[in-house]
Amino acid sequence: MMNGERNFLAGFVLLMLAFALGVNNEYLLHIAVLILLYAILATSLNLIVGYVGEFPLGHVAFFGIGAYTLALGATKLGLAPGLLLPLAGVVSAVAGLVIGGVTLRLKGPFFVIVTLAFAEVLRLVANNWIDLTNGPMGISGVPHPAFLDAAGWLAGKRGYAALGVALAAVTLFIAYRLVHSNAGRAAITLRENRYVAVSIGIDPVRYALFVFTVAAFLAGLAGAYYAAYISYVGPEVFGFPFTVSMIIMVLLGGKGTLSGPLIGAVVVTLLEEYLREFKELRLSLFGLIVMGVVLFSPNGIMGYARRLAPRRAPAAEKRHA
Repeated sequence: MMNGERNFLAGFVLLMLAFALGVNNEYLLHIAVLILLYAILATSLNLIVGYVGEFPLGHVAFFGIGAYTLALGATKLGLAPGLLLPLAGVVSAVAGLVIGGVTLRLKGPFFVIVTLAFAEVLRLVANNWIDLTNGPMGISGVPHPAFLDAAGWLAGKRGYAALGVALAAVTLFIAYRLVHSNAGRAAITLRENRYVAVSIGIDPVRYALFVFTVAAFLAGLAGAYYAAYISYVGPEVFGFPFTVSMIIMVLLGGKGTLSGPLIGAVVVTLLEEYLREFKELRLSLFGLIVMGVVLFSPNGIMGYARRLAPRRAPAAEKRHA
């Protein structure tokens, strides 16, 4: 199972790299950028939902912090966007460490409400601190990373797609190493049975906080990537639509797997583009999709695939007998 998952992650990165380097259509490259952005974002949320077992509705806060870190650092301080990309992740990780230290001591709906309130507070700050964030008008003219100008073939959306592949590769490597580390196994034990985990010496807050901080770092990285690509950051980066998209991707693909969020990112991104003309109806359709997944395949597409695998194995053995 471990090798299969690792091969899937490597295959995804290689496929997206080949797409980024081999496709010349700007619209298709834009779709690739969105898929990579959402893959990073959904993977970060899945670390908390799928492996810690908590449901942070305010996870978008770390995405917004990363976006504003790059935008403010580049426009106000004149720092290089290339250097701000990892720095945005670090700033989000620090915020995750502080917020997680408080919220992870809460349980159930209290955790959900406090994390959601944190994101809403940041949205209000971004909307009203005019001198710093330019309020509802947002920050425009965010420069793109200079290293994208180093080679002519990286010009335009191809460069952002290649950058997205690099960031996705880093994200998946970190997520894979975390999940298969002692900290990851401890988090899974906490998810399955908190009392058993405590009885064998696992500190619930310590291990959950470590995963929470790593997830915040990855979300901040996604936010910085978004800011660099869009060249604009406004209070809407703290809005609920991003949260809804993340949740749908994780649930649709399959929480608690590293492959699931990638599948969810591809499916949801393509559906969003296909249903763009339906506007308000689009959200209703996504709601129906989530309901269908929860009712008929609670573990998402990956869970359904796993249920099919044992059925196919005996059939294959009979054919070879």
